[in-house]
Amino acid sequence: MRRLIPTGEVTRGDTRVVGHPPQGNRADFAAAEFVAAQWSRATGAGIDPHEYRRVTEGLESLDDWGPAFRRTGLGYVERAADAGSVVSAGEYLLMAARWLHVATLAPYAQAHRAAAEADDALGRGLALLEPGARRVSGEEFTGWLRGPADAAGTVIVVPGLDSAKEEFLDLVSALLARGLAVFAMDGPGQGVLAATTTIRPDYHRVVGRVIDALGVTRVGVIGLSLGGYYAAETAALEPRVAAASTVSGPFRLSWEELPQPVRDILVRRAGGAEAARGFASQVDLTALAPRITAPLLAVDGGRDVIPGVTNGERLARLAPHGTHLSVPHGDHLLGNARADWLPLVTDWITRTLTGVTA
Repeated sequence: MRRLIPTGEVTRGDTRVVGHPPQGNRADFAAAEFVAAQWSRATGAGIDPHEYRRVTEGLESLDDWGPAFRRTGLGYVERAADAGSVVSAGEYLLMAARWLHVATLAPYAQAHRAAAEADDALGRGLALLEPGARRVSGEEFTGWLRGPADAAGTVIVVPGLDSAKEEFLDLVSALLARGLAVFAMDGPGQGVLAATTTIRPDYHRVVGRVIDALGVTRVGVIGLSLGGYYAAETAALEPRVAAASTVSGPFRLSWEELPQPVRDILVRRAGGAEAARGFASQVDLTALAPRITAPLLAVDGGRDVIPGVTNGERLARLAPHGTHLSVPHGDHLLGNARADWLPLVTDWITRTLTGVTA
C-alpha cells in the first residue's frame, strides 16, 4: 500500500461553524448544530455559502430545514422558467436540483417529494445543457449517462447513505472535463429511489446490472461516504471494475457505537430498526479487501471521525493494489478540502482507466 499525503496543507478556521453561536431553547440549539454540521457538505455540493447562510440563519428547529431548502430550490426552478437563455435556464435547474436534494438531509415529511423534484430538475437541466445525456434505469437503479459516446473510459459515481446523484455534480463535471463518460446513479434506498426501495449491502449486484445496461466491458467506480463501501464491495466481486476509488468510505460499521443520528438515518433507509442493524453488521470489508484485484485509491479526511466507523486506511492496506490518500484537515466528504483530493482522484482514475493523463 502506498500512502499519499498532500503537501501545502492550508490552515484555516473551522468552516463548519456558521452564523452566531446557538442561543435559546433546545430546538434552536439542535438546528444550529445541524446547520453547522452540514455547512461543508452543502457547500461542497455546489451550494453558494452566502446563500446557505441566508437560508439557514432563521431556522428555529430542524423541522424548518426541509421546507426552507425546498422553497429555495423551487425558487431556482422559477428562475429557470424566466431565464433569458437556454444556458441560464439549465444552470438554474441544476442549482435547483442541489437545493432540493439537500432539503432531504434532515427528517422531513416531504423528503420523497423533494427528492423527486430534485430528480426532475436535474433531468430538465441536462436536457437543456447536454441534449446527448441519456437516462438509464433498471431494477433498483436510475441515473444519467453523460459524456462522449466514444469515451476511452466510463466511470460510475455511487452515492452514500442519504446522498444522491444530485449531490456530486461537480465531481461528474471534473470527470467529464477529462474526456470520460460518467454514469451518476441512485441505487437502492438512495435519491429518487428512496421512496420505493431500501438499502442493501450486496450493492455489486446492482452495479452489475448498471454495467450490463451501459453496454461496456470495464468501468471505474467512485463511491462517496457509504458509497465508498459499495464501491469497494463491488470492486471485490464484480470483475468488470478496472479501477475504484472511495471518498470518506467506511471499512466497517459497528452498530453499538454509531451515533444515534446515523442510526436514525439507517433505520429510515433500511425500512426498520432490525433491518438497519442487520445492514450495519454486513458492512465489513475485512474479507473482501484482499479480493480487490483492480487498482484502488481510498481517500480520507483526518477530521472525519465518526464513532463506530472505521475509515479507509485499512482498506488500502489490505487491497493488493491499494493507495491511501490522507487529507489531514479534511472532514467527511472533504467538502472543506476539495482542491486536495478532487483533481487527484479524477486524474488518477482517468490515467488508470485509459493510460492517458488528461
